[in-house]
Amino acid sequence: MGFSEEITGWLSKFSDALQRRDISGVLELFLEEECFWRDYLVFTWNLLTCESKKEIAGMLKETLERTEAAHWEIDGAATELGGVVGAAIKFETSLARCRGYLKLKEGKCWVIVTTLWELKGHEEQTGPLRPQGVVYGAVKGSKTWLQRKKQEELELGHSKQPYCVIVGGGQAGIALGARLKALGVPTIIVEKNEKPGDTWRNRFSTLNTHTPIWTDHFPYMNFPSTWPLFTSKDQMGDFFECYVKLMGLNYWCSSECKSANFDEKEGCWKVMVENKKDESMITLRPVHLILATGSSGFAHVPQFKGAESFQGVQVHSSKFHSGEGWEGKQCVIIGAGVSAHDICQDLWEQGASQVTMVQKSSTTVVRQMTLHSLPPNVDEMNASTSAMEKVDILFLSTPFKLSTRFQIPFYEKIFKADKDFYDRLTKAGFKIDFGEDGSGLILKLLRRGGGYYIDVGASELIASGEIQVKSGVGVQEIRPKSILFSDGTELPADLLVYATGYKNMKEFIAKLISQELADKVGLIWGLGSDTKNDPGPWMGELKNMWKPLVHPNLWIMGGSFIQTRPMSRYLAIQLKARMENIPTPVFWPNCQTKLQELSLEN
Repeated sequence: MGFSEEITGWLSKFSDALQRRDISGVLELFLEEECFWRDYLVFTWNLLTCESKKEIAGMLKETLERTEAAHWEIDGAATELGGVVGAAIKFETSLARCRGYLKLKEGKCWVIVTTLWELKGHEEQTGPLRPQGVVYGAVKGSKTWLQRKKQEELELGHSKQPYCVIVGGGQAGIALGARLKALGVPTIIVEKNEKPGDTWRNRFSTLNTHTPIWTDHFPYMNFPSTWPLFTSKDQMGDFFECYVKLMGLNYWCSSECKSANFDEKEGCWKVMVENKKDESMITLRPVHLILATGSSGFAHVPQFKGAESFQGVQVHSSKFHSGEGWEGKQCVIIGAGVSAHDICQDLWEQGASQVTMVQKSSTTVVRQMTLHSLPPNVDEMNASTSAMEKVDILFLSTPFKLSTRFQIPFYEKIFKADKDFYDRLTKAGFKIDFGEDGSGLILKLLRRGGGYYIDVGASELIASGEIQVKSGVGVQEIRPKSILFSDGTELPADLLVYATGYKNMKEFIAKLISQELADKVGLIWGLGSDTKNDPGPWMGELKNMWKPLVHPNLWIMGGSFIQTRPMSRYLAIQLKARMENIPTPVFWPNCQTKLQELSLEN
């Protein structure tokens, strides 16, 4: 039997068992010792991962009767690696067309992914379904595209209310806005900056993406194939601005959401928006409110004794713009993550006389050339939107619990390959880790588990002593012209940069809506791994991201480029389904209930 036939045979048995509502028959097709079912909306109208037969049975007992899943088939050729046979799959329900991925071991299911791809009758207006644009023949009172666009801008938010308001116009906000536009959901994006893309343009001058361009493409539009592998902040800002215009998004610049309250009687939000140009206020009444403000939008600035006495310049990394003008100056950067490294390198390149990084705890560092020396299927990823969609499904086929297992040997190989690099960093006094469990960069980022850096040059400056490091010490006091550390040493300083990260996004809920609701929602991001900054219980999926919250009609949108592209699809579908009054009964697993209880207790 070939690999594709093995997948097809399993799908046939699986489909038959589902049609018979035979949960025991379904479970017989899964591995006994370990199995995973990752469902995105199809059965659960939630984003969750069942991690055992027991959890799968619990999910099916509540969802199987209402989910008519049929016509399961392989979608392309199957492959085999290390005894695991895998293939993309597709199927349908009465409501939707669906895609997924299946991995078999010894003929039994190890991992299955089921995702709701599009709602029947409510598909994205793209490709063959795109609007015609021109009405042929004579139509009295017809309007041009520009006239219709201007009319929409005049009416939406004024005489007509949007169904959705997105707070934040960065990568997450505009990706979701584009998805909702394609689904015909009236949406306004509220952004406090003057132009689309300013969220990138306003960062420090040397900022570039640390991920290759083939991972970063947006919905419906790839980056130009002539662009560099790693994109500068100003190129990214220009792309954002063009994307907003080309996608025809309703994007309110120079506007800031000042408060939001949910009217339970009316079933909508009351959102107060200030036009920063003329300080006028307008009230929007969307049914759904989506927060897409990045990690949080609130800088974390530690409070040090004597900070008010400092005679130099002190600034959070989010407000640092360039190393220019600091030639011959003594600069201290508190923190050892991405921003700290980039700012230290910028200051050194611009001629600062002394640059010192203060590293309180260890940092995960990976050389960019090592991490991306063999990017998989680059040609295919650059080829088309459909290729990226296949990659996005494949990306979901490794549950987070398995990611830890796979990442540990990967980083062991990296450490062995770059041992001399790490030895030189350690000798320079820089503390290195690969996460609490050795699983490295990606999971540390998802868990909010401390500092990380993809090396694009700063590490070599540290290893050579060009950038000084003070590791394992804290700031005891800030003096008028110096910093006193906990080990009794003192450094002169003209510039003090706090590269100390951001508060959890729940702080934005507290400011915009209420502290009570922020506490009820709980922490945003993290997996519940019980590692640093990521309290349990284990969730299997990221906390509160892209899925229903404990409060109705409130959603969180965010993430890296490689996350916002696929996840904007699933959030947009949830919103479209609710707009069309399609039943969306949400299955809440036990871990979610426990997490809510924990949030309320804390």
